[in-house]
Amino acid sequence: MRDIRVAVIGAGPAGIYASDILTSEYPQARVDVFDRLPAPYGLVRYGVAPDHPRIKEIIKALRRVLSRDEIRFIGNVHYGTDVKLSDLRRYYDAVIFATGARADRPLNIPGIDLPGSYGAADFVSWYDGHPDVPRNWPLEARDVAVLGAGNVALDIARMLAKPADEQLSTEIAGNVYHGLSLNQATDVHVFARRGPAQIKFSPMEFRELSHSPSIDVIVHPEGFEIDESSQRAINSTKSVKLVVDTMMRYMDREPAGAAHRIHIHLCQSPVAVLGADRVEGLRTERTELIGNGNVRGTGEFTDWPVQAVYRAVGYLSSHLADLPFDHHSGVVPHDAGRVLDMDGALVEGSYVTGWIKRGPVGLIGHTKSDAAETVTSLLADLPGIRPPEVVDPDAILEHLSGSGADYTTWEEWERLDAHEIALGAQQGRERIKVVSREDMISAGRG
Repeated sequence: MRDIRVAVIGAGPAGIYASDILTSEYPQARVDVFDRLPAPYGLVRYGVAPDHPRIKEIIKALRRVLSRDEIRFIGNVHYGTDVKLSDLRRYYDAVIFATGARADRPLNIPGIDLPGSYGAADFVSWYDGHPDVPRNWPLEARDVAVLGAGNVALDIARMLAKPADEQLSTEIAGNVYHGLSLNQATDVHVFARRGPAQIKFSPMEFRELSHSPSIDVIVHPEGFEIDESSQRAINSTKSVKLVVDTMMRYMDREPAGAAHRIHIHLCQSPVAVLGADRVEGLRTERTELIGNGNVRGTGEFTDWPVQAVYRAVGYLSSHLADLPFDHHSGVVPHDAGRVLDMDGALVEGSYVTGWIKRGPVGLIGHTKSDAAETVTSLLADLPGIRPPEVVDPDAILEHLSGSGADYTTWEEWERLDAHEIALGAQQGRERIKVVSREDMISAGRG
């Protein structure tokens, strides 16, 4: 077993799991984990709603991996700008790309680009304090539409409906609290194209939707269709049964007269965003199940008077420099994690894992098996992979400094982490996020 050095691009769960598995299965491996942000953890830090601290517990496990001696975190490095694939291949035996999916999947309906129409990824990044998005968010709409039937749609609806003061126990940044305190939304309408058995909410998150005393959850009976295919899904899948049971309890419950309402509309497909100069409404078409979990339109349309629309129809990975990309599927072509060029030939020493490999589907836990497959491929390929030209582990740091990259280290992240925790302690909170990139770097350097 020869010593090897591997670069991992992306310090979210996918990249960290790959680093963990690789160094556990091949003790002679040393891994540098790069991220474009000064902080690690990817979507766990910047994609999970702040009022879901249980999900963030995964950070404790990720931290244990990144703090190991054989793994080095290098932050604030933008792949494709600060470093290229050809650079990495000079310093590493192999490169694993785990850059995830940060963009919104488009929804091609008339009016979707009107002012007041937003993508989920941008809004999530705002309320999670991402350093690369604007500090302010327009929240003047009283009636809001959320398009989608997954957990992201659920998070957006909850964040729009829950009063800002109920978020003060979380890690939200000051600018986010201020923005939410000005929120005018009273009614948030979530539209799902299919029926109750096809909803992709996690049961726990769906149940927790009503835990705020300020929110009534109203499931409208129109579109509550359970055909034979739906019933089979309910009978065979526990999570589907729990979601449908929760939905039925919401339907049976009388609204308590709360100040904010989340409406769930089933079998309603968005066909147009209405308005001349900005969003003034949403038009949907009633759908019906066709026996296999899919739906068809009925020709029955409804116009909903909303002043903002959020589309949560899925994330999309971005094309990475020097790598092939399947723009239709939004992934890098691969064979068991091995990157393939557009002719199907292997790109030596290049691998993918996570959403850039399989698309933005599955929960965080699914990323482990995905990473294991990629690492198995890499280790099987080792005899045929040419060693790097430069073996000094600090040579990459000299290269980054020479190219003007202001990279950050694990020690700097630990100081930033402690700084955020100290800020939170002053207000009786677990932490308060530092938002701007400059302030993050400054806090990390003391």
